[in-house]
Amino acid sequence: MQSQEVSRAHSTFTRQNSSKRNLSGQERKERIYSVKKLHPQYVAGFVDGEGSFWVSVALDKRNNKIFPRAEFSIELRADDREILERIKATIGCGKLYKCNYERYGWYPHVKYKVSRFEEITNTLIPFFEKYPLQAKQAKRFFFFKKIIEKKEKGEHLTKKGVQDILKLQRKIRELGKKHRIETARVRENRSPSGVRQ
Repeated sequence: MQSQEVSRAHSTFTRQNSSKRNLSGQERKERIYSVKKLHPQYVAGFVDGEGSFWVSVALDKRNNKIFPRAEFSIELRADDREILERIKATIGCGKLYKCNYERYGWYPHVKYKVSRFEEITNTLIPFFEKYPLQAKQAKRFFFFKKIIEKKEKGEHLTKKGVQDILKLQRKIRELGKKHRIETARVRENRSPSGVRQ
């Protein structure tokens, strides 16, 4: 379900800036840096509760190779967009996407996502090394980082590396399992009478 919903997500950058293409490069930079940053430790605490570290794996059975694709994300209701803008500015990478959950009768959502390998290795991981996570999310980040390191070393192209990465992925999945009961957070996402607002 996660991959389906990501495919329905649309980048807000193009739409919001389609009418601003005449801006100079300097004006664009000023617009980006005008977002007020948060204290980095606040961001770490926020991610402890709301963030997600995940690695999907495409398996090439013929050659016994895998292609890990890492992703860090935070998804909130669209009326919380501002806090995601500020988290993005504080961490220093990633993009915001609109998510359409109309078929579930939920309010619109916004997802902050970092999936470019260079941004993960050069910006995201160093950020959380400097401002460590404290809750269960810290364990997920640890396994997430291990997979990234193995990919950097090319271990995902070896038989042992494939086995190690799949084990680490399972550990991330186990830590991220949710209860089936409907939580208050799920109810909060639903719009009245299941109608999108």
